[in-house]
Amino acid sequence: MTDQAKQIAKKSQSSFYYAFSLLAPAKRDAMNTVYAFCRKTDDIIDEGIETDDIRYEKLRKWRIELEKSIKGDSEYFLLNKLASIIKQFNIPLEPFFELIRGMGMDLQRKRYLTFDDLKQYCYRVASTVGLMSIEIFGYKNKSAREYAINLGLAMQLTNILRDVYKDAKAGRIYLPQNDMVKFNYSEYDLLNGNYNQNFVSLMQYEADRAKLLFQQADASLDFDDKPAMFAARAMEHIYKKLLRKLETKKFDVYNKKIKVNKFEKAAISLGVWAKYSLVY
Repeated sequence: MTDQAKQIAKKSQSSFYYAFSLLAPAKRDAMNTVYAFCRKTDDIIDEGIETDDIRYEKLRKWRIELEKSIKGDSEYFLLNKLASIIKQFNIPLEPFFELIRGMGMDLQRKRYLTFDDLKQYCYRVASTVGLMSIEIFGYKNKSAREYAINLGLAMQLTNILRDVYKDAKAGRIYLPQNDMVKFNYSEYDLLNGNYNQNFVSLMQYEADRAKLLFQQADASLDFDDKPAMFAARAMEHIYKKLLRKLETKKFDVYNKKIKVNKFEKAAISLGVWAKYSLVY
């Protein structure tokens, strides 16, 4: 199971994989398992050609199996392994169920009127992962929870900006509708890849929100907790680099694939690890 969880993380070439590859073995195994759970939950919603009703039923069964795993009797080995990790690191259960609720929102809501509406979604699908992770990393101050929450919001908003066109073609528009009205950029424009100054201004507006959330995350992290949070800090730097790339390319996601490549991710992760290993 350990190898399977590791392979799920490695195959995705996710920032998570590079960020926690330098953790101590027990914590790395725990993070691989948590990530595998998050990936599998997301795949229920995004993979295959099933109807939303079938996906919702699969998600409902997944939630029931998660409940069973707490007693050690799920039919899924991954969930039973996750339950042992939860007990080992004393991770609260609520973030795991909130993540499932967040994934379920993709089946129930295809549009978000305001940023506050979107913020709830971002919390459920991203901040929850941060709240799981910090229990594995370890922390001394409760402010680490605010760090995890704000960092999750910032990272998810960055993801939304990167994937805005792909998501729109799949029927999901995460950009707040009132912001689209504010910048005179319609769903028709988005679906048809209309790249203009209105789009750039809209995307910059949302990018500025993400940057503020990154700043709020940094302000929440106590000095004493920074060494333990090096993996989270590595993810933060990777996503900040992605946001800078989006800005540099003027958010032209219609014509360019904007990403942080695996070598950059590895270099950032190693650099952050070295900083906190040698300085603190």
